[in-house]
Amino acid sequence: TASPGSWFCCLLLFGFCKSAFPPLVAYLIVFHVIFVFFIWTYWKSVFTPPQQPDKKFHMSYSDKERYENEERPEAQRQILAEMAQKLPVYTRTGNGAIRFCDRCQLIKPDRCHHCSVCAMCVLKMDHHCPWVNNCIGFSNYKFFLLFLAYSLLYCMYIAATVLKYFIKYWTGELSSGRSKIHIFFLLFVAIMFFVSLMFLFGYHCLLVSQNRSTLEAFSAPVFLNGPDKNGFNLGFVQNLQQVFGEEKRLWLFPVVSSKGDGHSFPRRRLNEAQNPLLANEEQWEDDRLEDDNPGEDAWTFPGPPSRGWWPPQGATHGSCGPLKTSLVMAGLHWPGGDSQRDKGFRRMGKPVGKPHKFSVCGLDRLQVSSLSVEMET
Repeated sequence: TASPGSWFCCLLLFGFCKSAFPPLVAYLIVFHVIFVFFIWTYWKSVFTPPQQPDKKFHMSYSDKERYENEERPEAQRQILAEMAQKLPVYTRTGNGAIRFCDRCQLIKPDRCHHCSVCAMCVLKMDHHCPWVNNCIGFSNYKFFLLFLAYSLLYCMYIAATVLKYFIKYWTGELSSGRSKIHIFFLLFVAIMFFVSLMFLFGYHCLLVSQNRSTLEAFSAPVFLNGPDKNGFNLGFVQNLQQVFGEEKRLWLFPVVSSKGDGHSFPRRRLNEAQNPLLANEEQWEDDRLEDDNPGEDAWTFPGPPSRGWWPPQGATHGSCGPLKTSLVMAGLHWPGGDSQRDKGFRRMGKPVGKPHKFSVCGLDRLQVSSLSVEMET
């Protein structure tokens, strides 16, 4: 895309300089401002090396020896799980194991992937780009986005400026000369690059708004409770800040301002995609219930979330059966009584300290995310 710029300068300087010097100078000044940002972002995209995981994610010699000498897959998974206990790792493989790179001999941080072209693991890898001959990831994704943006602006400016002279040639206002063929081809090339870049830049804007990488758009990250394509989606504003940072004055400049260190990323507090009972925002009402006595024959479910089906098959509530079921889950309450079973859940605010309680009436089975059970008789 730099060659149309040189073509553009030569055309203005030698083709139209004598007829309209002042406006052409203004065109060239604006052009060179855009051109500087275009070259600057391209340079940063090409020569910023991809960031690799820290040494703490690499296997020690003793762990590597244990892992290689162990032939049982389950035992190998257990070794990786022990190594990952002190690491900020929350994503898993499709079968629930710790993500491990055999070639780099390291536990992959969240959103990290191995690039076969660069032959290394790249933090928050997006893709390997042949146009910049570099791996696009955490360290240079902002630069790559700005490069696309300024390339798009660059082509749009050339096309818009040349279009004026194209129309004059078309209507016969300007006499045919050597510049005519250059005007036609320059406009065609600028529009062709503009359309191509528009789709690519629009796609990456969509990914940024959802806090996904290109790889995550094709294969959703897997967590303890299963795959979730929106696992890192924090909302539009916070998603932008993850890439561009909180200092808005730095957003348009190819300087480091992204949040985090590339090894760990904030996740959604609540996974609505995995728990459809929590997904209907229209049924939430602000409330807080203080009830420390779930009942004499209740089941209580405190503790951190994991997967499970509760109550067990056939368990019912109150008049529906012999058991009164009470579930503890952060921020939810189900109004008691069969007549209220269809009113939905009410939000009780963010969980602070102890868990909040809600009871379920008339449900045979409910998928919730708690497996720590205490049974009171």
